[in-house]
Amino acid sequence: MALPTTAAPVLAPRRPTRQVRLGPIWVGGDAPITVQTMTTTPTHDVDATLRQIAEVTAAGCDIVRVACPRQEDADALARIVEKSPIPVVADIHFQPRYVFAAIEAGCAGVRVNPGNIKTFDDQIGAIARAASEHGTALRIGINAGSLDDRVMAKHGRATPEALVESALNEARLFEDVGFFDFGISVKHHDVVTTVEAYRLLSSQCDYPLHLGVTEAGPMTQGTVKSCAAFAILLGEGIGDTLRVSLSAPPVEEVKVGTKLLESLHLRPRTLEIISCPTCGRCQVDVYSLADQVTEGLKDMTVPLRVAVMGCIVNGPGEAREADLGVASGNGKGQIFVHGEVVETVPEDQIVPALLAHAEVVAAGIEADRD
Repeated sequence: MALPTTAAPVLAPRRPTRQVRLGPIWVGGDAPITVQTMTTTPTHDVDATLRQIAEVTAAGCDIVRVACPRQEDADALARIVEKSPIPVVADIHFQPRYVFAAIEAGCAGVRVNPGNIKTFDDQIGAIARAASEHGTALRIGINAGSLDDRVMAKHGRATPEALVESALNEARLFEDVGFFDFGISVKHHDVVTTVEAYRLLSSQCDYPLHLGVTEAGPMTQGTVKSCAAFAILLGEGIGDTLRVSLSAPPVEEVKVGTKLLESLHLRPRTLEIISCPTCGRCQVDVYSLADQVTEGLKDMTVPLRVAVMGCIVNGPGEAREADLGVASGNGKGQIFVHGEVVETVPEDQIVPALLAHAEVVAAGIEADRD
């Protein structure tokens, strides 16, 4: 089957932004929107950190951030950078000396939080010089929970205007010393505040924007809040890179971010499972079937759309529209490949049959791509 040659439609064109280089990749401009996460291991545990980086890379992560709260973490950065398959960004708070350590260690980028780094503004010139000499990008990361005291005193709370004012104040300090290789984020835990802040920031600068709903919460709540904010912003062409912040393992953040971009046609589609929510018409356990098929195809990287359906109302139609599908009922399943019924199998054979056909269909897709 030949793959489509035309680009999938998007809700809005990307807003024009500067491009910033992070190691081998670019962020902003016409570069693909990237997915980020942050490791949860102690950074000084190099082996554990690299294992987690490998895991999130396999899940589709483009950029990884590591915390650097202690000297032993700063000392480990060079070894992590050397062996990481994706660009490493050091996350710095409180101690400005770690900014310089991260730059010298070869990190592709450094995230700085001006609101809680001691005497940060006084060291802008030195930081900019070091970053320029090493080809290191920066991110000005403004968080609602750690706004500069001066901005909080003026606005009273972390409003969209306060977040943006803080970000642009820091951006101007870098601009004044001729440094422009940075992106900006203005994160808040509230979806509406986040959206309004990024809209306002987008209208006032052309730096690449890192999207995030900070402290979004556990898996379900965090996914909903992040996707609500990101879908609005990305649908308006705002956003160049993102992190879905969850109280969950980093690989789950990557999975959600990747699927969100795929759903909005902002990232090439990989595996997509279409399955019905079930109702009283269902005659099979669709939940179990969908879970088993998803697990069986979890390593699939080709753009394969698989429909797992449980009744005769929408089942045959959805199965025909997918690359591969099953319409189930009466103790059996009709297997469809590219819209045609290829076999009917007993219910207990649906999953093995689908997985076997998936391998054949995927091989055909791979051959067409080559």
